[in-house]
Amino acid sequence: MRVHHIHLEEPQSVPFEVPVDSTFSGWVWQNQRPLIFPNPALDEIRHAWSIRRLAEKNLRFYCTVPLTTPDRKLGALGIGRFSGSGFTEEEVEFLNRLGEIAAVAIEGVLNREALAAENRRAKILQDVGTVLSNSRNLKSAFQPLSEIIQRVIPHDWAALKVYDEGDQTLRLWVTTKGEAPPLSEGTVALASNIAPSRLALDEGEIKTVELELGSGPDPVKGSMEQPFRAGCFVPLFSSGRPVGTLTLFSKQPYDLSTSDTESLQQIGSQLATALDRDLAHREVGELKTRFKKENLPLEPPEWTNDPSFDEIVGESLPLRRVLGHVKTAATSDATVLILGETGTGKELVARAVHRLSSRRDSPFIKLNCAAIPTGLLESELFGHEKGAFTGAISQKVGRLELADQGTLFLDEVGDIQLELQPKLLRVLQDQEFERLGGTRTIKVNIRLVAATNKDLAESVELHEFRSDLFYRLNVFPLRMPALRDRGSDIPLLVRYFVQKIAKRMNKQIDTIASATMDALQRWPWPGNIRELENFIERSVILTEGSLLEAPIDELNPLDSSVSDGTLLSLERDHILRALRASGGVIAGANGAALRLGLKRTTLQSRMQKMKISRQEYLN
Repeated sequence: MRVHHIHLEEPQSVPFEVPVDSTFSGWVWQNQRPLIFPNPALDEIRHAWSIRRLAEKNLRFYCTVPLTTPDRKLGALGIGRFSGSGFTEEEVEFLNRLGEIAAVAIEGVLNREALAAENRRAKILQDVGTVLSNSRNLKSAFQPLSEIIQRVIPHDWAALKVYDEGDQTLRLWVTTKGEAPPLSEGTVALASNIAPSRLALDEGEIKTVELELGSGPDPVKGSMEQPFRAGCFVPLFSSGRPVGTLTLFSKQPYDLSTSDTESLQQIGSQLATALDRDLAHREVGELKTRFKKENLPLEPPEWTNDPSFDEIVGESLPLRRVLGHVKTAATSDATVLILGETGTGKELVARAVHRLSSRRDSPFIKLNCAAIPTGLLESELFGHEKGAFTGAISQKVGRLELADQGTLFLDEVGDIQLELQPKLLRVLQDQEFERLGGTRTIKVNIRLVAATNKDLAESVELHEFRSDLFYRLNVFPLRMPALRDRGSDIPLLVRYFVQKIAKRMNKQIDTIASATMDALQRWPWPGNIRELENFIERSVILTEGSLLEAPIDELNPLDSSVSDGTLLSLERDHILRALRASGGVIAGANGAALRLGLKRTTLQSRMQKMKISRQEYLN
């Protein structure tokens, strides 16, 4: 019972609270009947507090009547006398009537106060919502929010703490800039179950505590220079999940009314929603940052703006050096010999030589010497007359004649058989030839660009290639760097191939895991750019979302225990593994060449160069 009393010989005192069961007014409020003191039937033990209180005030007689309206039991009205006689029945009846009238008046006052309090609370909640909606985040809004909360519960320092579900601790999120210096952000609050903020969270109720003089927040002794007398701890829940606490400290004791508690609960609900939103935004930001670190965008790569090299992707120094030589060679009609491993882009360089030359508006004719059977290569190159051989039912114009005034590109020129090489040498020297089965000399004006992955100098020594033809081809040699020698170009190539292949397959692939890109850059790529393109195409086929799903486990077949770590040794080990997996079969559907993405002749050449014996891969 909250007691308001007036003593005629004393100034009006401050209202105070007493337990219901120990007072006259509590008994009257519960039983709704008047009570007169002294009364022989009175339970003096139960009402000891009231009896002692009357004795302290020298009151000999006391009468208490209920304050009740048709809607509410409000309390009790008591009147005491220092002297005279006890209360008569007429006086008790009068007090009863007075209590009925007073109850109606008091109820009206309480209703008006409740309405005014509700209006104040609504205005406070509206102001809180306005500050939150107009602020970037809760941290920037906390200072003005603290000023609004002052209208509910005065305080000298406020803090917002975030609940960490992982280690079940509270961490400071933001504080006000009051007289007391704020604790540094990130400080771990007490995880002890006796800490008031933890108790508030565990029990889901607002807690107020009296602090020892000079103690600090929560309370952390010595963390504050300013003394605080009381602390208020408001638990914050969002969707039934604890997200933090609002902590308020004051230099004066707290005495919260029911209305104050309800206002703090409603403010806490708004703060919890805002805090949960901020935490979600921070988590999304962290995920985006981590995603950016772990995944790379697959935007179309940028490289040289020279349109002559629009199909050649890369910015590495070895590649730029070759492209510089291409520009130099293209200005003349000299024969160009492009050397390099299979899959390094020799044909693209040949096309670039043609585009940069004065013959750019004339034909560019290509012939892969390794792809044409031995008996038909001469016909493909020189053409034939009708009836020149069985099956020659009509005249055929050869590639040399088609390339007149333009450029002829002979790919895999090292595979031309020895008996055909003199005829090719004559064309290069005299720019004339006869069709197969014909007698008429045909003059042409061609520029020859040849390419091979073989070591032609070694082939000359082995008498597999004519030395005079080699010297005629080797006028302006260009050596294409292997992909392992231009590792910085791999990310550009990956982006280029992903965009190109994904567009063809109607897929949208935007990112690649950084771990995948690292694996691609570490792999020696014995099949060079062709192997990389095939691998990316397989990856795009396997990908279902926007993140490239590359089978990088295929890029780790090497056993470091049998390798000295050099690229040549790694490549040798890789070839041996493919040969062992195919049972020693080199060509065919299950052969090692297909597994490695190489041509049969290329694989055999590398085996010979690396001195790989049959006993090694069959043992």
